[in-house]
Amino acid sequence: MNSTAEAELFDAIIIGGSAAGLSAAQSLGRALRRTLVLDTGEPRNRFADQMHNILGQDGASPAQLVEAGRGEAQRYGVEHLTAGVHRVSESTRADSVDRTGRRELVVTLDSGVQLFTRSVIAASGLTDELPPIPGLAQHWGSSVLHCPYCHGWEVRGQRLAVLATSPMQLHQAQLLRQWSDRLTFLSAGAGELAAETLQRLRSRGVVVEPTPVIEVTGDGTGVTGVVLEDSRTLELDAIFTAGSLLPRDHYLRGLGLAREDTMVGSFLKIDAMGQTSHDRIWAAGNVASPMATVPLSMGMGSFAGAAANAALVTEEFDLAEAGRNQ
Repeated sequence: MNSTAEAELFDAIIIGGSAAGLSAAQSLGRALRRTLVLDTGEPRNRFADQMHNILGQDGASPAQLVEAGRGEAQRYGVEHLTAGVHRVSESTRADSVDRTGRRELVVTLDSGVQLFTRSVIAASGLTDELPPIPGLAQHWGSSVLHCPYCHGWEVRGQRLAVLATSPMQLHQAQLLRQWSDRLTFLSAGAGELAAETLQRLRSRGVVVEPTPVIEVTGDGTGVTGVVLEDSRTLELDAIFTAGSLLPRDHYLRGLGLAREDTMVGSFLKIDAMGQTSHDRIWAAGNVASPMATVPLSMGMGSFAGAAANAALVTEEFDLAEAGRNQ
């Protein structure tokens, strides 16, 4: 990034440099917009060796996707800076607004540096906060998994388990039966199950184990099983589970943006193009849509980039008509 960039005005600053953020960057770069991507290098899927169910990228690693996407964006003039964001706020640079009429936002980095931009796209993803079970986090992304469509094929036919963290995992337990007939539902986290629910699961051979899990065991390459509270052990090859989904949107909290409560938590409220309740801030990917896969995040990012460009185009015509566009 240009060393004087902090004194200049970007058309768009994108916070997050993975699938959603880089897709937004490509849209904006191709629209001839001065665009900066801020990224800490910690995408949600960094724990996985490969990505799947992505047309044209099946089997690629998350790092390969980011490298390719960054290179493509750079060809269109998109700049990149490795940095965390502390806060996004309204600009108080009255001289700029008075001179050009263009509205600005301030992006304050963790370092204290302030960057100025006409629009912001939040694409910073979320954090999976896993249950504090010893051994679980160590295998996250390899043999402790969350998405059957992303990883089910790779463990098909193996000894699988769904580790419940809420009643929502009942759906996952039924879904995983498609990939293996050797499936155990570790149900303690789902609460007491109704008799008809138990019957439904058992009708297709799903083993229901209500005893809580106290440890996940492994052999250095992957999961080998779980230890139950009553000291019994179950041999397994992979575990599917879900943690608490925590959106990385702390830097927007001071703006009072509208949010909506979902089954998995509170997330930014956005429209079909990713616009938040602020007319210069968009959100794309898991930061606003927790269930979005990589392809969906790409689409959301592309839409958000196009929408941000359209808003800037409208402003430029408005200013030109008013005789203030420079």
